[in-house]
Amino acid sequence: MFRFISFASLALSLALPVAAQADEKPKQLVMISFDGAHDNALWTKSREIASRNGAHFTYFLSCTFLMNHDQAKAYQAPGQKAGKSNVGFAKSEDDVRTRIANIWGAHLEGHDISSHACGHFDGKAWTAADWQQEFMNARVALRDAWKNVGEADKEPAGWQEFAMKDVKGFRAPYLSTSDGLVPAERAMGFQYDASLVTRGPMLPQVVNGIYRFGLPLIPEGPDHHLVIGMDYNFYIHHSKGVEDKADSKSFEDRTFDAFEAAFDKQYNGERIPLQLGFHFVEMNDGAYWRALDRFVSNVCHKDGVACVSYSEAIPLIATRAKPQQG
Repeated sequence: MFRFISFASLALSLALPVAAQADEKPKQLVMISFDGAHDNALWTKSREIASRNGAHFTYFLSCTFLMNHDQAKAYQAPGQKAGKSNVGFAKSEDDVRTRIANIWGAHLEGHDISSHACGHFDGKAWTAADWQQEFMNARVALRDAWKNVGEADKEPAGWQEFAMKDVKGFRAPYLSTSDGLVPAERAMGFQYDASLVTRGPMLPQVVNGIYRFGLPLIPEGPDHHLVIGMDYNFYIHHSKGVEDKADSKSFEDRTFDAFEAAFDKQYNGERIPLQLGFHFVEMNDGAYWRALDRFVSNVCHKDGVACVSYSEAIPLIATRAKPQQG
C-alpha cells in the first residue's frame, strides 16, 4: 500500500545557481534508511557499517519499542483499542535502555533519528488530528524514555531538546498516507516526509513547506522487474515473503546488482539522489543486509558521492535545483 507519484508531478527545474558552472556535476547523493529501528543488534551493525564507510543513515523509529509494560497498556492509536500495536512493544526495560543508548549514540554520530509513528497502523483514513495524536505519542515516548525506565539520572544533556525539536522527518507505515498527513507534519514542525514511491529516482517535491521524498522503483533480476527499492519488497519478489535460506546468496547477489545498476545509472547520468530503504529485520537469512553492506562499502568512497541522511540531503539538493512547490 503506497501513494504513487508520477514523473510529471515530481519534475523539478534543473536550473543551476548562477555561481555554478554549466558543466559542473552535483554530488551523487545516496540516502539509506531503516524502518522500525528496534533490534539492538542491528543498531550496532548499522552504525558499524556507517562508521566504516563515512556514511550517515536515517532511522525511522517506531515509538512502541520505547515503551515499558505500563506505557504499552496505556498507548492508544487513533481508532484502535488501548494496548494494541501491529509491531509489538519493547521486550523489557533493559531492552529499552540499550535502545535509547543506541539512539543517542547514532544522533551524536550525525545520523537522522526520525519518526515511524508508534504502533505501525495504516493511516490511509486518518485526519490531520489523528496523525498529530500519533506524532505526539511518539514525541512524548522519546522525550520520557530515560525516566520511564528508571534512568533519569543517566539522561544525556540535550536529550529533551533532541526529542522535542530534532526529529524532523517521517515515513508512514506501509507507505500509506492520507490528505491529513502533510498538514499534521507541518503542525508538528517536520521538515521532510519519505512515504512516497516514484518511477525511478526523482528529486523531492515540496508541499506546504514539507520536502516529500519517494523510494524509487528499480529494475531487478534477469527480467528487470521493477521493485520498490526496499528490502521487504525484494523479499516479497524473491520468495513471496517466505524465508528461503537455501537461496540467500543468490538473493543477496541479485539485490546488490540491482542497487549497483540503479546507482551507476545516476552516477554516470543526471545524479538524481538514490534512496534505498531497509528494516531492522534480516530477511532471507540476511541477504538484504549483506547486499546493503557491500553496496555502501563500494559506493560511499567514490569521488563525488555523499552517503547522507535525509536532513543532510535537503540543503545539497537545494543548491542544484529549485524544488517544485506543491
